[in-house]
Amino acid sequence: MQLHWKIIIGLVLGTIYGIASAVNGWSDFTSDFISPFGTIFLNLLKLIAVPLVVSSLITGVASLSDTTKLSRIGWKTIALYISTTAVAVSIGLILVNVLQPGSLVPDNFQETLSEEYRNTAATKQDLASSVQNNRGPLQPLVDMVPSNMFSAASNNSNMLQIVFISIIFGIALIGIDRKFSQPVLAFLEGINQMIIKLVEMIMYFAPYGVFALIAKTISSVSGDVSQIGSILSALLFYMGVVVLGLFIHMGITYLTILKMFTNMDLKHFFKSMAPVQLLAFSTSSSGATLPVTMKRCEKDLGVSEEISSFVLPLGATINMDGTALYQGVAAVFIAQAIGMDLTFADQFTIVATAVLASIGTAAVPGAGIIMLVIILEAINVPSQGIALILGVDRILDMIRTATNVTGDATIACAMDSLEK
Repeated sequence: MQLHWKIIIGLVLGTIYGIASAVNGWSDFTSDFISPFGTIFLNLLKLIAVPLVVSSLITGVASLSDTTKLSRIGWKTIALYISTTAVAVSIGLILVNVLQPGSLVPDNFQETLSEEYRNTAATKQDLASSVQNNRGPLQPLVDMVPSNMFSAASNNSNMLQIVFISIIFGIALIGIDRKFSQPVLAFLEGINQMIIKLVEMIMYFAPYGVFALIAKTISSVSGDVSQIGSILSALLFYMGVVVLGLFIHMGITYLTILKMFTNMDLKHFFKSMAPVQLLAFSTSSSGATLPVTMKRCEKDLGVSEEISSFVLPLGATINMDGTALYQGVAAVFIAQAIGMDLTFADQFTIVATAVLASIGTAAVPGAGIIMLVIILEAINVPSQGIALILGVDRILDMIRTATNVTGDATIACAMDSLEK
């Protein structure tokens, strides 16, 4: 049986078990004896993320042979990533302003959710405030350059720093004599091949890891059965707007890019990306999914290793289209729910902030909610409003992560065609 079918079976069985766990009060058992297998699977993927990015990006940059080519590919890639992110958040803002999901939230339900998630919301708000208070206009540039290479490599949330280190190391290898650079590149290529083999080994465990992750998510969201019905019914419209925006973005923006820049068969593209999307959906981490994304793009979509090893790790770090779209919808939804009217200037601020925030958002589950608080503060919407959406954030996190990895692969295919 092909891997993606095994993952689908894991998703379905995990969902069924999660519902049964909530109904029968098995949440403690699920947390103690099922969830750890999902955590182990996720940790295995995170384990290889840093060495994969370092080895693939350094060799990818060095293989470009000259800095002119690197500059051309780099600027095109970044321009495409930023453009698609801006389009994504604009789609989200149009939908949320037209459909007005926040106007359907009743006052008593708003108070119930605020009370239920007050502690979590306060924690996120304090963390975002501490980040925002120390940030000047050029702070993203400062954050990108680490003072200690090993400290940066010790935490997957520092992936932008890892990307920066890898790029400058690759540029340095281009500039030195080949007799010195060749042994380094051979060593890194060996590391890269070893990591690819590790990916294959880890993916044997994928269906079981996906089962555990989904079971824990469904069980935790459904933890209080008496509240889950009212929570999902009240927020269903909001979720629908986010999901509609994500599908519009994937179905129009990405397909347009593929049609404009490549000769790729669209059916083949989505069939090849299905296992990647399912894995991204279950892990909610484009960083953890990166090894599988690279393997699929190179082997099934025909993207050259030179392009994939540069474009995809960069995309996993700065290309967060799904996250940016969700942040735009969520910000306006919260404003609508509490009766605030946002001006055109406020909504333009959302676009600019969401695009910049997506560049610095860590490719790990839940990171987007912290950046959402900063966006809310930028448009003077009370950040306590995130308590309204925390209950369904994990579900949407899964879908927007699948959008993110699809965007990474789309740009990789486009850049490969442009270079050829």
